[in-house]
Amino acid sequence: MPATEIFEVYCNWSDVELASIPCAYATAENMLHRTKAAAGEHVLVTGASGGVGSAAVQLAKRRGARVTAITAAAKVEQVRAIGADRVIDRHDDVVAALGEESIDLVVDNVAGPQVESLLKVLRRGGRYTSSGAIGGPIVSLDLRSVYLKDLTLVGCTAWDEPVFPNLVGYIERGEIRPLVAATFPLERIADAQREFLEKRHVGKFVLIPPHQN
Repeated sequence: MPATEIFEVYCNWSDVELASIPCAYATAENMLHRTKAAAGEHVLVTGASGGVGSAAVQLAKRRGARVTAITAAAKVEQVRAIGADRVIDRHDDVVAALGEESIDLVVDNVAGPQVESLLKVLRRGGRYTSSGAIGGPIVSLDLRSVYLKDLTLVGCTAWDEPVFPNLVGYIERGEIRPLVAATFPLERIADAQREFLEKRHVGKFVLIPPHQN
């Protein structure tokens, strides 16, 4: 492995807690980094109980943003506990709940039929970013919402260079915390996948490899 891909982290976190960070938190950090999320902005996070969504809530709050999160009704209090200022049930009408042109930035990893509503709640000049589409990749939207409001749509896959060093700094300064929902030994990976699909958790599952001497 190239030395440039190795990062030292000085903290009191466990290996399990550190293992919960790279994929989800770096993806969320990349989305906020590319869209220049800033203090005082109103950020809407969909899928806020998942790995990327819960990370985005924490990372947006770290930047001083006001965060509204969308999640299942059973997870409202857990999502509020990680920093969300307001939590909306995922079955609610987001436009009716927030009003049109009330959001500066949408961080969306769900997609599906709600995308058009998410663009409606964006203010003029607002930004929408996505790195996933678990709710459905084929969406319908009125393109006039994009050009008449001067919206910016930002797709995120590969991480920009500052993203992981940023995360290391946040960890070392105690600005974020891990959200490990459960751990499973590697041989129980099928059980982990089944429990993951039940979507009752908040945060990340971590697989523990066999101990090696």
